Amino acid sequence: MKKLFSLLVLSLGVFVSALAQDVKTVNLQQTNGEFTVKELKLNEGTYVFEIENSGVDHEVGFVLAPEGKLEKEHHIQNAYVQKLVATGKTESSKEVALKKGTYVYFCPLNPTPQYKLIVE
Repeated sequence: MKKLFSLLVLSLGVFVSALAQDVKTVNLQQTNGEFTVKELKLNEGTYVFEIENSGVDHEVGFVLAPEGKLEKEHHIQNAYVQKLVATGKTESSKEVALKKGTYVYFCPLNPTPQYKLIVE
């Protein structure tokens, strides 16, 4: 029984490790009034967004929403940074599973234009 339990725990660890490797990180930098990356093309999958505040003199954030659905109830809440990003700092979102389609990303605090994110 101990061997079976040990094997189960080992298998679960390998499975979780394999899942973690499938999560990709997207690094985005905000400067005063804009993101430095104006458009993104990604494959369908799971992502974490890391947002860097590069010289903006106040906290910034990150919003991701399906194109044409900008109302707050349509925001992909897992894409919000877990903590507002102070000047010179980087913060990340939770994991976000993206399906094929077109999205927009922006910062309402900076504020920035809306930029296109295409998932193929």
